Amino acid sequence: MTETKKMMRALAGETLDTPPIWMMRQAGRYLPEYRATRAQAGDFLSLCYNSELAAEVTLQPIRRYGFDASILFADILLLPQALGADLWFVTGEGPRLSTIESQADFDKLKGIGDIHETLAPVYETVRILSRELPSETTLIGFAGAPWTVATYMIAGRGTPDQGPAHKLKDENPALFGQIIDLLTESTIEYLSQQIEAGAETVKIFDSWAGSLKGADFDKYALEPAKRIIAGLKARHPDVPIIAFPRGAGARYEGFAKATGADCVAVDDAVSPEWVAEHVQKDGCVQGNLKSSHMVTGGQALVDETRKIVEALGKGPHIFNLGHGITPDADPENVQLMIDTVRGR
Repeated sequence: MTETKKMMRALAGETLDTPPIWMMRQAGRYLPEYRATRAQAGDFLSLCYNSELAAEVTLQPIRRYGFDASILFADILLLPQALGADLWFVTGEGPRLSTIESQADFDKLKGIGDIHETLAPVYETVRILSRELPSETTLIGFAGAPWTVATYMIAGRGTPDQGPAHKLKDENPALFGQIIDLLTESTIEYLSQQIEAGAETVKIFDSWAGSLKGADFDKYALEPAKRIIAGLKARHPDVPIIAFPRGAGARYEGFAKATGADCVAVDDAVSPEWVAEHVQKDGCVQGNLKSSHMVTGGQALVDETRKIVEALGKGPHIFNLGHGITPDADPENVQLMIDTVRGR
């Protein structure tokens, strides 16, 4: 069955007449059915840990749109919570975590082997989805990349410039290295369990990779991705892996070869023509329509979608946004995007 799934064919390096399509954050607040299920769950974390409801919101955009892939509904901060960090969400503001500012803070965290009890509901969600998704739909698992997750663990929240993480990295590189190592090894375990539960491919989200420059990018974005991919390939050699070092700019070039990723997702700060020349030469690429088109719609959405499909159509390509869809998006614009990609 895997060989007939468009998403898996593109990940294997096949150039298709029509690219497979899915959308980051496709299960989310722009859909009325998601908001209803979220209200039923009570709060965001309760939704993440309720396997039946998490599977339901994962399936909702598949029922509505028929995407070629479905991504597990979870959150990148469930892993630090499983490692012992306190995690809660503030309505309208986002996640909050207990902070790591010292060796003593780090020493309070649990070992890698202790994460699975907390994350067991996530694995159960994957098992439900592997049974209930349409046969043609690929199931994607995911985790946050170590650098990105570390920025939240150190600051206790999202920050505009990841300043607290950069400060700790520069002032206490030994402690920072311990954090990255713990997250790298636990991410291998987490994603491996998702694969064993039924995920057919996994994606590593490095949302804040763009704030790492020069040698720091190599050490804290590229190297952890390489270690995670090598660890997963040793256990699951046939499972393709997507890497998304968002904001990498010119560093997207060569990222697949350097890390072993089967596909590199790109943001909308780079042109599809540049991606075709510099990134797609090494294999499958994913992206990269501006998510704002899902709000504004119209002919601009159609024109930009066609431009991306044409620019990346000479090699393996998975159509997606350059970032996650936003809560103010119009569901009708999502359908217009899909129809444009599929030539309807």
